[in-house]
Amino acid sequence: MTRALALVCTLSPSPKPSSSQLLADQIMAELTDLGVRGETVRIVDHEVRPGIAQDMGDGDEWPRLREKVLAADILLLATPIWLGHPSSLCQRVLERLNADISETDGQGRQLPYGKVAMVAVVGNEDGAHKVSADVFQGLNDLGFTLAPGAVSYWVGEAQHGTDYQDLEETPEAVRSTTHTMAVNAAHLARVLADAPYPPR
Repeated sequence: MTRALALVCTLSPSPKPSSSQLLADQIMAELTDLGVRGETVRIVDHEVRPGIAQDMGDGDEWPRLREKVLAADILLLATPIWLGHPSSLCQRVLERLNADISETDGQGRQLPYGKVAMVAVVGNEDGAHKVSADVFQGLNDLGFTLAPGAVSYWVGEAQHGTDYQDLEETPEAVRSTTHTMAVNAAHLARVLADAPYPPR
């Protein structure tokens, strides 16, 4: 069975509502409808130390989360926009994943080869394209594969105070984009499972 992991990089700890969590949940629901088994982790609820090592020691919970990343076929990073950038926790996840950038499998491929990545972005200002581009580049450097339309996002008007979670219903453009992204990611993950990238 195809497996997905969502790492939600909101700065709000559980059980506080989160727009990033909401959009991630909607994407994971789409994947579930496609027969993908999923799990969601809110990073702020865990002790993920800053650094670029696989294990920063002394209570660092990243090693356990890293195992989940390596076991998943699809990785979703969900982040809010803060000051025009991904959240600090999203950047921290990328930095912790960077510990594996030189690690390879038995055929010389980076460990995330064959894994599909997606991004979810929410915010009350423009910047979703810039944020997704930043995250895409990091994921690509690490060896993840991006399907067409690998981001779903919602941004409110500039200087506006409405959050995604405050909307009475999901906008059709977001719903449609989320569905297409999930379909493409699930399809690509299954293709790569059947036809892995060649050895280096």
